[in-house]
Amino acid sequence: MQDIIVEKPYRFIPPHRGTWMPRFIRRFDLQGRWLRKQEGIVDHECRGTEHLRRSIDHGHGIMLTPNHCRTGDPLVIGWLSKQVDRLVYAMASWHLFNEGRFTAWAIRQMGGFSVNREGIDRKAIDTAIQILETAERPLVIFPEGSVTRTNDRLHSLLDGVAFIAKTAAKRRLKRTEHGKVVVHPVALKYLFGSDIDQAADDVLAGIEERLSWQPQRHLSLLDRVAKVGAALLCMKEIEYLGTTQAGTLKARLGALTHALLQPLEEEWNGKTSEGDVVPRVKALRMKLLPDMIHGSITDSERARRRKQLTKLQLAQQLSYYIPSYLMGRRSVDRLWETLERFEEDLNGQVGVHGSLKVIIEVGEAIEVNPQRDRLAPVDPLMQQIESRLQAMLDRLALESRLLDEST
Repeated sequence: MQDIIVEKPYRFIPPHRGTWMPRFIRRFDLQGRWLRKQEGIVDHECRGTEHLRRSIDHGHGIMLTPNHCRTGDPLVIGWLSKQVDRLVYAMASWHLFNEGRFTAWAIRQMGGFSVNREGIDRKAIDTAIQILETAERPLVIFPEGSVTRTNDRLHSLLDGVAFIAKTAAKRRLKRTEHGKVVVHPVALKYLFGSDIDQAADDVLAGIEERLSWQPQRHLSLLDRVAKVGAALLCMKEIEYLGTTQAGTLKARLGALTHALLQPLEEEWNGKTSEGDVVPRVKALRMKLLPDMIHGSITDSERARRRKQLTKLQLAQQLSYYIPSYLMGRRSVDRLWETLERFEEDLNGQVGVHGSLKVIIEVGEAIEVNPQRDRLAPVDPLMQQIESRLQAMLDRLALESRLLDEST
């Protein structure tokens, strides 16, 4: 699993507002070179750009809300930026700015600014609102908040997206009588173009070796993936529950997640919460981290909380495993995503084992109503973003090769 916790005081990093460097990067496709080397993304196709161009021509404040299934997603948006000849700003998690000076510099040069996802970051929120209010550039926000590696399925979206959009829409209306803020859902769909049998064998053989197994090449590819997945789940059940569990995959994942979260929620919140895992994990991190960051706890307490944060990260990762993901449409891309998740959860990173093409599809504009319905259980804007984006992903999923077709 990736370590996304930064144990030092948060410092807001504003976006670089110059244009020379981001245009230079875009002109010579420097982000494309990085994507080819680090992610294996060798080709791209932009669709629906006329929707975005129309909003740009009308001078709207524009928010782009892509799905977030791969670490390379923010750089992929650079190709869309080049296609419509419009620079963008983007929210980027604080931990990314702590992965080295060059990475932090590059993110800023390309329009990224930091957001503290472990708290309420008023500077980041105000910056996002100001960008939309002035319509300076389109603003990119990934509403899922973290990388999911489930390209065909959305996970829970962050409510802060609607707050930013609606606040900006209200201010923009005051600034200019006909000023609007619009949201364009952006569907990112990755198509695996290499030999899936060879690539899968490379990953599976490495995992099987770590399990001290002989390569399970006598099994079909799906059965081999299922067997490795079952072994990895059993290992975590033994680690945290003491023994393997019976029942369906969905029930077992739910039981393990509950065992990870329940004691922590009772300790820090006084009760066990319900609902989506990601918001529950975020709420607990907000309780654990402040004392760690400010150094106001003992070394033993810091070590204890570090173990708790590891449990929270595991719970979040488990929530991204969809039991039915390979039971319905058995596509090459879904199988490859599953293997990448196995590799990332074991090694903390994913290697490049094949080539990918990304389709970047822009949806029609959703006009933001500046009025908030405080009685609605779910903000109508978030419902619109979710339903439209999922519909786009459902359609794009049909372009994936099926496993039977690839063999």
